[in-house]
Amino acid sequence: MQHIIDRFISYVTIDTESDASSQTTPSTAKQWDLANKLVEELKTIGLQDVIIDDKAYIMATLPSNVDHEVPTIGFISHFDTTPDFTGAHVKPQIIPNYDGKDIILNAEQNIILSPNYFKDLLQYKGQTLITTDGTTLLGADDKAGITEIVTAMEFLINNPDIKHGKIRIGFTPDEEIGRGAHHFDVEKFAADWAYTMDGSQVGELEYENFNAAGAKITFKGKSVHPGYAKGKMINSLLIANDFINELPKDETPQDTRGYEGFFHVHHLTGSIEETTLELIIRDHNKKKFEKRKDLIGKITKKFNKQFAKQFGEDIVITEVKDQYYNMKEKVLPVKHIVDIAESAMKELGIKPLIKPIRGGTDGCQLSYKGLPCPNIFAGGHNFHGKYEYVPVESMQKAVNVIVRIAELTAKGNYLKKEATPKSR
Repeated sequence: MQHIIDRFISYVTIDTESDASSQTTPSTAKQWDLANKLVEELKTIGLQDVIIDDKAYIMATLPSNVDHEVPTIGFISHFDTTPDFTGAHVKPQIIPNYDGKDIILNAEQNIILSPNYFKDLLQYKGQTLITTDGTTLLGADDKAGITEIVTAMEFLINNPDIKHGKIRIGFTPDEEIGRGAHHFDVEKFAADWAYTMDGSQVGELEYENFNAAGAKITFKGKSVHPGYAKGKMINSLLIANDFINELPKDETPQDTRGYEGFFHVHHLTGSIEETTLELIIRDHNKKKFEKRKDLIGKITKKFNKQFAKQFGEDIVITEVKDQYYNMKEKVLPVKHIVDIAESAMKELGIKPLIKPIRGGTDGCQLSYKGLPCPNIFAGGHNFHGKYEYVPVESMQKAVNVIVRIAELTAKGNYLKKEATPKSR
């Protein structure tokens, strides 16, 4: 496992934080540092057709080693890390033979990774954990996925007796800011289907995600001296507050789970004259998703009607934009691609955890671009913060799953009529 540890650490110690305010792709120049390293590494281990485009999207090929027709499959991960928490100067700590007790991440700042709070830790007693030093995130999201894909390809190259079809791999920038699939060339990738290695704990297998939209709501007001404001002042901050209170009280991220959708207010800035509210809308069910968007429109109309005479024009201006959709619609017609991954896990003694993603992945956007793309565990926990960690054994299991999926696909006995490989 030392090989996996060394590879993973070589990736996470390179800062690749993305930036939603940037208009470039990749959004930060430092993402090129890891992208270029990966290109050289892929060439070194023996992959073919290794390319990187002008936006830092990487693709490579492991040729088939069988003489019969096999679907071309792909494995995809992203190399950027979230801007939610710093990814600069990552100093990973190796915890061998974890004893199930508190892990002191940073004694000076009294930052402790405790199973009393993070109960999932107890699943990994006796295993080797990689943690942060308490001052940065780790970057297992999704450098664990990259580690696993590269290691699996290297293993297949070094073990040609393991039979597989053509395999394509892809690494993307800017997934953490929702742009990872924007410039992904599905036609050039030329796979029948793919898997993102971007899930969390061992066994996760996901092919459902939220339908997602974002709303930006602007509230207008009128500023008048507070001593003479009776019947004249319109405080846009208070109107924004009233708007928020019109939303269902128990349909927030902290009050929902599983298939339950929500409204999430994440930014509120303003003054008496103008206030801007930003929120996201999420639901797995398409009809409920549309109803949530409709509710935003109804509340907007209510406030505009209420203030029409006093303000003289619309006092609330709402923009709602769809962001992505539930991949289930695109994956169910080719459900065998999920079944293959599930079978691979079961054959390796891994219990599949099939559940909806309470978020989105590159895979959901890629599915709507014509590349069905379920999501598989990468092994990490507590993403996007200082308590992030990954068990090395989980990364090894993910490597094994990738290899086994390749083997099962090459056998081909799962294929149904609709799964006939595309002509190449």
